[in-house]
Amino acid sequence: MSKLIGFLLLVVGIIHLLPLAGVLGGERLNALYGLNFDEPNLHILMRHRAVLFGLLGALLVAAAFLPGLRSIALIGGLGSVLSFLLLAWSEPAYNEALRRVVIADWIALACLLAALILHLRIGTATA
Repeated sequence: MSKLIGFLLLVVGIIHLLPLAGVLGGERLNALYGLNFDEPNLHILMRHRAVLFGLLGALLVAAAFLPGLRSIALIGGLGSVLSFLLLAWSEPAYNEALRRVVIADWIALACLLAALILHLRIGTATA
């Protein structure tokens, strides 16, 4: 069961690492989100967002191999995914590039919920 949790967290970690490419600059951000990020302030904010996703993705990948990190990684991952899906639901007129992000986050949510259930099951079995 621990290996399955690790695999699920690895999938979610990879999903969260994909936006890290936005750190490379405006062209990559434009490709990721289908929007123009040429305004310098927005460019800085979006690149910083990419860094934050990279940090969360790194935590999720680390938690795939280090069970002691799993609780905090699950909390961080669920907070990220649920907040984005809620925001996307509140503004349904998003573009096709963001639709792909929404789909990826639904996949991440399914993986996180399955990992959480298994993680809690392991925790109660050892208690």
